[in-house]
Amino acid sequence: MPSRPYVLAETHWKTVKNTDYAVAVLPWGATEAHNYHLPYGTDVIESDHIAAEAARIAWERGVKVIVLPTVPFGVNTGQLDIRLDINMNPSTQASVLRDVVASLSRQGFAKLVVLNGHGGNDFRQMIREIQPDYPQLFLSAINWYQVLDGGRYFEEPGDHAGEMETSVMMSIAADLVLPLAEAGSGASRRFKLQGLQEGWVWAQRDWVKATVDTGVGDPRRASAEKGKAFLDDLTRRIADYLVELARSDIMDLYE
Repeated sequence: MPSRPYVLAETHWKTVKNTDYAVAVLPWGATEAHNYHLPYGTDVIESDHIAAEAARIAWERGVKVIVLPTVPFGVNTGQLDIRLDINMNPSTQASVLRDVVASLSRQGFAKLVVLNGHGGNDFRQMIREIQPDYPQLFLSAINWYQVLDGGRYFEEPGDHAGEMETSVMMSIAADLVLPLAEAGSGASRRFKLQGLQEGWVWAQRDWVKATVDTGVGDPRRASAEKGKAFLDDLTRRIADYLVELARSDIMDLYE
């Protein structure tokens, strides 16, 4: 048996055909610039790691979770002018998700969790549309960056390539993080409109106009130690959900 039988990309048919998986997890990232110091694959690397670690914890608790390959492209319609930011439109995402759901449903899976690591991705409306067509497969989504209160771990978590993301990457892929002396400040510009500033109005940001270095949040206080403390608590909490979901009857989910 492979050392990580909960990661599909590392698992063989010999194992898969004999394993009764309780939950499938689909990590979803993006390919985009992350200030000057983090790689374009940051959202993919983070989501992949978090999904696998949560699945490992679930396996240790006796629950068979399988992590699907991470989707590397996300919604980047506000960053089309940033070189090599790769956009996947929401309608394309919905089609990809529907195809994954159709495959899993046909094969008898009953539970799929989308583990999202990119702020431009929003799976709620997609699930609203897809779920009625597959009542035998329960769909749910997690934005991993919203699971915990980042203020408990970081002085200024930031929104994109800030202290939180930089700390996470320092913890799991330090060799891909450039020295913080090379990072930009992560300064950003606010909308002038009051409703947008107060948060009760939403509009897409134009990343070229809203940011200086593509980052939003100061990364200079980041550390691998902060990232590890955050990830330890984060993956345990996500694993708790996976275990609870695995042991639940999807036809009896309401108190």
